[in-house]
Formats: sequence, structure tokens, C-alpha cells
Amino acid sequence: MDILTANDRPATFPDSYYASASTLPDTRPPARGALRYDVCVVGAGYTGLSTALHLAEKGYSVAVLEANRAGWGASGRNGGHVGTGQRLSQGALETLVGPSRAHALWDMGLEAVALVRHRVARHDIDCDLGDGILHACHKPSLTRQARAHADLLRDGYGYDRIEYLDRERLLEHIGSPAYHGGTLDRGGAHLQPLAYALGLARAAQEAGVHLYESSRVRTISEGDPVELVTDEARVSARFAVLALNGYHGDLIPALSRRVMPINNFVAATEPLSRSVAEGLIRHGHAVADSRFVVNYFRLSRDRRLVFGGGESYGYRFPADIGGKVRRAMIRTYPQLADTRIEYAWGGTLAITMNRLASFQALRPNVLSASGYSGHGVPTATFAGAVLADAIDGQAARFDLLSSLRIPPFPGGVTWRHPLLVLAMTWYALRDRL
Repeated sequence: MDILTANDRPATFPDSYYASASTLPDTRPPARGALRYDVCVVGAGYTGLSTALHLAEKGYSVAVLEANRAGWGASGRNGGHVGTGQRLSQGALETLVGPSRAHALWDMGLEAVALVRHRVARHDIDCDLGDGILHACHKPSLTRQARAHADLLRDGYGYDRIEYLDRERLLEHIGSPAYHGGTLDRGGAHLQPLAYALGLARAAQEAGVHLYESSRVRTISEGDPVELVTDEARVSARFAVLALNGYHGDLIPALSRRVMPINNFVAATEPLSRSVAEGLIRHGHAVADSRFVVNYFRLSRDRRLVFGGGESYGYRFPADIGGKVRRAMIRTYPQLADTRIEYAWGGTLAITMNRLASFQALRPNVLSASGYSGHGVPTATFAGAVLADAIDGQAARFDLLSSLRIPPFPGGVTWRHPLLVLAMTWYALRDRL
């Protein structure tokens, strides 16, 4: 199945709330003819745009080849959470990679959030940037872990921007009976993701990046220079960066072994009255819960609830995305039973087996970063800085991140998806029980 065309019209943004609320730029022309650059980046999501922008600021000539539109993929469809740390908790990271590396990864996570804030401010990106993320426990037994997590960050990492909230204090923030406690991380943030992606694209072009849309890469040749072939162009470059995340297809098989695409779904309600909106989330933070199949939600500028949730085990989007998300939304907020959903859309992200992002040197002059596992807004933005530094001869952070072990999915390309379906079905059942 062609993941780029399975669910969406080519070169057309999905009918999402984000697209309706953004000023969409004119379509950029495709790459044509024989072209030569220092670096060619494949993919115009957060990773590709951030990489290109950082490289242009360092003086490199850069082309970005995007199969659809800049920000068309997961970068323009996600929940907009800008979380601190990594996708795994610090306690889990310490067990997996050891305390020293866990501390280094924590520092990188803080740098990633700071980089998002810096780009928004420096380039005047109007993307509704707000502060704070609440993590809500859907089972009483999980509140002990939440408290321990906050204590570890405070005592072991010197991070004083997170606090544990018991059920009563959490109810001061979230008007839902579904949760039993959690944490508030005031260092996290949230934003309108498509507006942020479009702002990065504008900033990259202003820095001198050549951004080509409707330019799907068909083949990448080995060698120096590397050569990338589209339907209408042949691009030679000293370096290539694959910024594909869930849309890598079979372009380079090495990516498929460790990075798997999955779908997720988001809906936006009709605009809510101020009193109803404040009854849902009282202080304007974003929320993510503790389910394995995470529910995540926040309020938009015009007081819609933007709610992500609902699992899907095929590569095709369901026929009724709004109905799928609505069921999760009503379990969280029964008071919205009569509220109309005005937008519903799906997107394809990418996960790894252990939820650590996958940084790879696929060839000496071909680098990749992907598999952000739902933590992509900050991590992908930061990946751009890491990839640009590596190309510029400062590879310490890339070397650390690429040395982290990312296990291959069991079953190979043929069986990995059915095995994932079984695992996700089990975890979804466990969430409900």
C-alpha cells in the first residue's frame, strides 16, 4: 500500500480545523531538471524544515523535496503538544540507557522545547503558543507513578516546573470525572501545529532554502554526490537528509525495519461558550492522559475542544473518523454528548519499538531522523538542529542519539504489522479494563 496516497488527495491539505484556521500559501512549483545543492532534504515536515533552516543559517545551499505540500503530513495534523523530556519517562530512560545518558536526553528535551519557543518568537509565527501540559491518570493505581515522576524530576534533575496534583487539585484544571490525579508541567507548551509548520517553511525560504512541492523522490543513488530522482528532476547533493517519519514507504528498506507508520485521529468541536470551555480546561493548558492509546486535548483560540484519540489497526482511515474520536471524547467529557463535531481528520505518524526516536546514518552522506512516537513537535524540531550540526562536522549529539539501540520490529516487513495489531488490541483492552 502506498502510504502517501492511501488516505489523502495528493498535494491537498486535509479538511482539518487547522487548515481552515490557517492562511495557506500558494502551491510551490515542483523541482525540474538537473539541480545541484550542498544538501537535499526529503520531506517538508518539522524535521525537514528545521534541518533546512539550520543549514541555510550556516551558509549551505539547501533544497527540500516534498511529495505533497509543506506541513501536509503529521506535522500539520497532530495534537500540538510541546512536551519536555522524551517520549519515555525519565525513570524508564534511566533503566533503558543508564543515568548519564538519561540526563543528557533530558537536557536535549528541554533544549527542544526552548528551540520551538525560539523559532516561534524569532520568525513571528502566529501559532497560538500556550504554556503548560497536564498529564492525567485514568486509573487510581497510576497516581503513585505520577508522584514519583514529579519527585524524580525535581530531586534528580533539578526541574522545579512540574508538580503532582491529587484528584481534587486536578479537578481544578480539568472538568472531567475520568481522572484520579496527575501532574502539571508548566515547562511544556502547546500550539497550532499546521500554523507552526507553515511558519517554519516561510522562515526557511526567507533564509534561502529552495522548497519544492509535488516532488516525490523515487530513487536515491549511492555515491558522492548522492543523487535523488523525482518525476521531473534529478538532484545532486553532497549530503541527503531523509525527514520522512511515517511516510518513508520503501524508499530505503533500512528505515522500515525500525520505524513503523501508524494512524491517529483528531476532531474539533463547534465553538463553545466561554463557560462551557472553561468547564473543560480551566487554565488553558493542554492535556494528555495515561492510556497506552493516549487521549490528548486542548482548547483552540476560538474555544473549540481539539481532541485526539481512538485507535485504528489498519493503514486505511476509518469511514467515520468523527464518530471514532467522539466515543473517546464523551468518555472523557460526558457533558459534551450533544456537542457537534465540525472537523475530523486522520494522520500518519511513526513509532519505534521502544519509543525512542531513530537517528540513523544510512550511508556516510545520507542521514535520517524519524519515529518520534507521538512526541514529534519538539523532538523533530530539535532533530533538525542535530542533523544540521552533524553535516557541519559537529556530530556529538547525533552520535549519541544514533547510538541508542532501537530494536527492529519482530516479524520483518511481512509480519510486523499483524503483530502490532495484536499488541495494540491488547493494550487498548487493558486501557478499558
